[in-house]
Amino acid sequence: MAAKMDYYDILGISKSASNDEIKKAYRKQALEWHPDKHTGSDKEAAEKRFKEINEAYQILSDREKKSAYDQFGHDAFTPGGSARGNPFAGGFSGQTGPFTYTYTTDGGPSFAQGFGGQENPFGNFDFGDPFDIFESFFGGGGSPFGARQRRSIPRYSIKIDFMEAVKGVEKTVNVGGEKRTIKIPAGIYEGARISFGDFTLSVNIKPDNLFERNEDDIYVNVIVPYSLAAFGGEIEVPTVDGGVKIRVRAGTQPGTTVRLREKGVNHLHGRGKGDEYVKLNILVPEKLTREQRKVVEEMKEEGL
Repeated sequence: MAAKMDYYDILGISKSASNDEIKKAYRKQALEWHPDKHTGSDKEAAEKRFKEINEAYQILSDREKKSAYDQFGHDAFTPGGSARGNPFAGGFSGQTGPFTYTYTTDGGPSFAQGFGGQENPFGNFDFGDPFDIFESFFGGGGSPFGARQRRSIPRYSIKIDFMEAVKGVEKTVNVGGEKRTIKIPAGIYEGARISFGDFTLSVNIKPDNLFERNEDDIYVNVIVPYSLAAFGGEIEVPTVDGGVKIRVRAGTQPGTTVRLREKGVNHLHGRGKGDEYVKLNILVPEKLTREQRKVVEEMKEEGL
């Protein structure tokens, strides 16, 4: 049997990492390795890595399980584990990857049955979702090692547009032959699960051609004409709330990044918004007129 990778190495953190650092590392890894972002031969590797990331987070984010792992390693969760005093030995079904993901292949608000029709790899244990953003509202705490049996609540998934995730959206969907109107809050992130009481919804987000998102911050590349970078001036840049004008300083260098405060995504758990980071790319013309070439040659003579 192949040795399992260290959970701390999977998330790229040290053993002294705080709960916030563990969660932040998990979110970063999960977004990078989500199977929706990989195709072809890379998809199988991404699926495996995604399961490892979820498994690592579920252990390290729980104080009791983390303590057992720090003391006994992977033997803490191996069926028939022989570590003396290990409270979790034999507690698992022996399968890896406590989480799954479901997603649709089309662009509409259709749903796919949770686990893709496959058996839950952890049997009767209900491990919850580390991205369950509504846990504090709907409850659902407790240790998965208790006697609580898996609830028979169906899980579905939906794929929404990038801006729908940023702004929030209301969808009419078909659940069990019944039309339901659901509200997805502004600021929802990739892989988040929302409980609607009688079913759970997993959200997947289509990438955008212009904007990139990292947690609640937005990143965008903007082309700046060479003359404007040299002399300075105003330029309009896109944000998720529409275009805004910014001042470009004279002598701006390629790759300069401008921070626009609170021009990002709404914080899901509180007030305020993330920021937008605008990277300025200087446009160098491919072809010059005779007059332009003469000016550039004069600049060259001056060492510019």
